[in-house]
Amino acid sequence: MKKHAAWLLLALSLVCLTGAAGCGSREEEEVSTADTFSTEDEVIPEETEEEEEVEEEVAPEGMYRSELTNEWISEDLKDQRPIAVMVDNEKTALPHYGLTQADVIYEMMNSTQNGQITRFMVLVKDYDSIDQLGSVRSVRPTNFMIAPEWNAIVCHDGGPFYINSFLENDYVDHFSGTFSRVDNGKPREFTEYILPGDMDKNFNNSDVDRNYNEYAPTEPHFEFASESNPVDLTDEIGSKACTLVDLPFPHNGSELNYDEASGTYLYSEYGSAHLDPGNGNQQLAFKNVILQKMSYNQLDDHGYMVWNCLATGMEGYYITNGQAIPITWSKISDTDRTIYYDMTGDEITVNTGKTYIAFVADEVWDQLVIE
Repeated sequence: MKKHAAWLLLALSLVCLTGAAGCGSREEEEVSTADTFSTEDEVIPEETEEEEEVEEEVAPEGMYRSELTNEWISEDLKDQRPIAVMVDNEKTALPHYGLTQADVIYEMMNSTQNGQITRFMVLVKDYDSIDQLGSVRSVRPTNFMIAPEWNAIVCHDGGPFYINSFLENDYVDHFSGTFSRVDNGKPREFTEYILPGDMDKNFNNSDVDRNYNEYAPTEPHFEFASESNPVDLTDEIGSKACTLVDLPFPHNGSELNYDEASGTYLYSEYGSAHLDPGNGNQQLAFKNVILQKMSYNQLDDHGYMVWNCLATGMEGYYITNGQAIPITWSKISDTDRTIYYDMTGDEITVNTGKTYIAFVADEVWDQLVIE
């Protein structure tokens, strides 16, 4: 009994001690509860939603962000497919017209002969706003492997028989030799341009759809950063300062120089700034520069070749805002977009603005200058 009574007294003591430690006055309990689970704490989700609503971007009336540049453009263009225009890059073809109004420009070797001359493929969404675009020249097989990833309509003037099998693909649309001639005092091959009304004429005389069709991209081509929080490559793996990109293109000597004032890379070739008389003699400029190391196959002794643009895990660089990082790139089919990855394996984010993409032959990749 004494033992039982002792245990009973001990239990009661513990209960009292627990009550004394864990329970105070009602006022103290209310203060403690208020500190831990306040009414304000309970509405945090609502405050978060309000913050998100404040941060949500409001589009200017009648505008949307271009899928090519992320810039604001007319909503009337939202469903319109871009065109991919083949532009001659021989010195005789200069000056080029309308290129400063393009969205994305590819440059690549067009022939293993003639000093490995390059040619541009110019992607334009709002082509009706350009008074003169070109000059327009022939196409190569590679262009029918790249343009479909944008659902772009290729505009050109003929091409070698190597393109014939590509023209049979359902996802390929093109217009050839159906544009205007401009008397510029040059040989005929340098006189074809896309002028106002030319595209309407081509659509009216064909069954090519002006708007995106069943082969339209199902996901954004680029992951764009917001303009309020642009990409900064400084702390990325392999980052280095880059104010000059000197490409190993012996025929025309393509070069891009960083202009800190505009935050863009200014394009030059043949030893001079590339100016556009169709747009107030502005110099061709890009916010983003992407370089792809790539192999190619020569098709014959006349210099015709095709780039091996369907590949995975290939090297490259992404350059913006005075910094460059190494990347890898992959593309698995003609209609699949080329995806660019940083050294962690994540897809890169690019800045709002125009993009320059160059294919650099693996055999001269080590001659590429980035400094």
